[in-house]
Amino acid sequence: MEGQLLHKFHISACSSVTEAVTYNKKKFKEKNMLTIENTVLLLIDVQGKLAQIMYESDKLFADLEIMLKAMKILDVPVIWMEQVPESLGPTSDRLAALLPDLKPIAKNTFSCCSNQEFMDRFDSLGRSKVLLTGIETHICVYQTGMDLIRAGYDVQAVADCVSSRTKENKEIGLDRIRQAGGFVTSNEMVFFELMKAAKGDAFKQIVKLIK
Repeated sequence: MEGQLLHKFHISACSSVTEAVTYNKKKFKEKNMLTIENTVLLLIDVQGKLAQIMYESDKLFADLEIMLKAMKILDVPVIWMEQVPESLGPTSDRLAALLPDLKPIAKNTFSCCSNQEFMDRFDSLGRSKVLLTGIETHICVYQTGMDLIRAGYDVQAVADCVSSRTKENKEIGLDRIRQAGGFVTSNEMVFFELMKAAKGDAFKQIVKLIK
């Protein structure tokens, strides 16, 4: 009798552990996976002469162009920000040309979240996953990410689409976002995570884009 009870207890315990693991896996997937319906991209302050002196600026611009084209293909919304444009100048022409249906939101705060127009636009979209792109990683990108993480959003800094004037400050900014509970990702990782499968016209267009 005692053996039967122990056997039943063992089966019950194993079943509970299996259910817990399955639940936690589901929860982890829901928390971390991007979808087209739950994601928004922030383009932060890629303006004027400042943008030209970023670390690996040529690569930054090339990767940002790919990112913006891909977001259009996948129909992921973009919020376009500019820091004191009357002083720093407008967003670089090669990026602005890819956003013909949008207008930039001007700010003077380092965090986008301290700007009411940004928050109104952000809240209206109802997205829970946020992709951070732009400059500088250790200032406006970092502070925006911190505010969004504190507010409960899942934040991912796109490593090949952010930069600072120095490599060290870019790395520090990304490290601080990680330490705060955010994630670091890449262009291609974002695209394939959003698409989920190798099928459809969007997949074909994205593959051509990244070749």
